[in-house]
Amino acid sequence: MSSVHEPVAVISQLRDTIRGQIVTPQDADYDAARTVFYAGFDRRPAVIVRAADAVDVQQVVTVARDSGMELAIRAGGHSTAGHSATEGGILLDLSLMKGLEIDAAKRTAWAEAGVLAGEYTLAAAEHGLATGFGDTGSVGIAGLTLGGGVGFLVRKYGLTIDDLLAAEIVTADGQMLHVDADNHPDLFWAIRGGGGNFGVVTRFKFRLHEVDQVVGGMLILPATADVITGFIAAAEAAPEELSAIVNVMKAPPMPFLPEAAHGKLIVMALMVYVGENGEEVYAPFRALAEPIADMIKPIPYTDMYPPEEGEFHPLAVGRNMFIDSVDRSTAQLILDHINASSAMMAVSQLRVLGGAMARVPSDATAFAHRERRIMANVAALFGSPDEAAQHQAWVDDFAAVLSQGDGAAYVNFVGDEGAARVRDAYPQATYDRLAAIKAKYDPANLFHLNQNIVPQAK
Repeated sequence: MSSVHEPVAVISQLRDTIRGQIVTPQDADYDAARTVFYAGFDRRPAVIVRAADAVDVQQVVTVARDSGMELAIRAGGHSTAGHSATEGGILLDLSLMKGLEIDAAKRTAWAEAGVLAGEYTLAAAEHGLATGFGDTGSVGIAGLTLGGGVGFLVRKYGLTIDDLLAAEIVTADGQMLHVDADNHPDLFWAIRGGGGNFGVVTRFKFRLHEVDQVVGGMLILPATADVITGFIAAAEAAPEELSAIVNVMKAPPMPFLPEAAHGKLIVMALMVYVGENGEEVYAPFRALAEPIADMIKPIPYTDMYPPEEGEFHPLAVGRNMFIDSVDRSTAQLILDHINASSAMMAVSQLRVLGGAMARVPSDATAFAHRERRIMANVAALFGSPDEAAQHQAWVDDFAAVLSQGDGAAYVNFVGDEGAARVRDAYPQATYDRLAAIKAKYDPANLFHLNQNIVPQAK
């Protein structure tokens, strides 16, 4: 058995067994391979393993467990807390695992963990089908699914986990388990919202829905307190076929915006309607104010995941919460705080929930915030690490006054905020159940680079 002090021996062992790629600090592509989406995480793993298949994953998990080296798991690399990297440990990179098998007749798909949301959506669209993921095509389906998945179809078809039918997962003992409602149902429950605490999911089986052309796109209105409250009220009153992601921010110099709007407060909404009579559904939103830009139209669903240009690695701080209402005073509070920020970009994001998501019992999955009406995020993007403290202070102050109670959070949008915030992501009974399952499948906490559920003491 290798010790934690012998990474050279561990790397040699991996070279002898791995069918994928091994990247070490001596390799020319090492820096690119260790870079994650968010800037500010400059971690240097001793070795990066790009797994070719599930057998490689089993080998890496076994070696990490036996050597004592820290293990990080990376799929899309979008972890807001930097969990997709490790300092001096083993980074298991799943990005080469792109297998995707679509059964259009049965409306199911098996997708390997390296598939990105945009890639899956494009492939499913060839059959006029879709599974609801998040709102960004470059995000990996693995991490997004394990935390819940709140995206453009959340009111119509629920969370991503509501369409998860089965999974294959490598647990800490190196076993490959098939989990579903009948096989290891406790583990299947836990991975639907409990994050990466319980093993490495190598494949996911999803339900697909008929989603071809939608009525959607971007609608930009001038931001006033009345527009914000009216927009949220209209989104709550809309048919559940409509899902909206509402961003209150200062208008960036986007080419489709008139120059006079640049720097002014706007409501920028990304909206998807899956149904008939789309013009009628959007009329209440358009009536709130003269649109600055109106790109709502019949489009292929894939247009909601446009290609991303260039290498964008933002420095960012943020806070997530659930709130119950947005009245005029809340809207004015949002406007005042966005105005007061000195960040390169400051934003308050509001997502009206409900619909199919809310009809699933709160204890059916580890994501338990089914009854919450609105999910809110506040965030600041900035250019230099030296600015982090001032923008964090702005986020903390904004979140404190925007909060409407219990501090509950969506685990996928929690950053590197400490153990107490992980507890905020789960009601007590849910957390206790997760901790017991963690103790069963990962008692030594091998999988701890995540929003960590501590194994329940025996």
